[in-house]
Amino acid sequence: MAEEGGCTLTQIAARSGLPLSTVHRLVTELAGWQVLVRDEDGRYGAGPPLAAVASARPPAPLLDLRERAVPVMEELFRATASPVRVGVLEGTAVSYVEKTSRHRPVTRLSPAARLPAHATALGKALLAVAPTRTLEAVLRSELRRYTPGTITRPERLRWLLRTVRMSGLALCDRELDPTGRAVAAPVVVPSRSGTAAIEVAVSDLGRDVPSVRTPLALAAAWLSRELAVPVEPAARLSAAGGDPA
Repeated sequence: MAEEGGCTLTQIAARSGLPLSTVHRLVTELAGWQVLVRDEDGRYGAGPPLAAVASARPPAPLLDLRERAVPVMEELFRATASPVRVGVLEGTAVSYVEKTSRHRPVTRLSPAARLPAHATALGKALLAVAPTRTLEAVLRSELRRYTPGTITRPERLRWLLRTVRMSGLALCDRELDPTGRAVAAPVVVPSRSGTAAIEVAVSDLGRDVPSVRTPLALAAAWLSRELAVPVEPAARLSAAGGDPA
């Protein structure tokens, strides 16, 4: 029922494999709840609740992010023996997946898993190469203080992002929690007008940054190539939880 013109009862029955009588009963109930709406031609489309869910679906670059990032993250985790995150900006926050243990798989994207962009290495790497309108939206928002090290002054954050653009690395020194330190690099994907970032947790910035710089840069380049490959429609539907048939 995703196409613009909606579907008839017969089409819904054919796609669902349910008897027409069952489809008629279910669709009538859903229409009564306004989950579906019926037009003058007798075709059914998404009502306000379904439209709201559809609008909340992750954008296209997110749909296959985890699948393509997993081998990169696994290799970077093996190379550094440190937790790894890959994320993208959603509004002014960061949506991410992470690899935290050798015995645990990379997590899945979750609407509940969000990081503040201004207080993480991952977020600063993303902001450094984000469109101007996105950066300005973050700078205009409340830059919440999580620890004494959190950057809350827009002008200081803007200056730090310039250094990220020059060095290709973003750092976080106990800005989100009192013990967390990390290094991140942007992953620019020009062919898809998208940007991701990849982050490695470290114990000591002065000691660990030199050792993780090269594997992090290689991982960012690898992930950029992975994300630049076009997604086949069937794979996109599968990643979104849909039915390619």
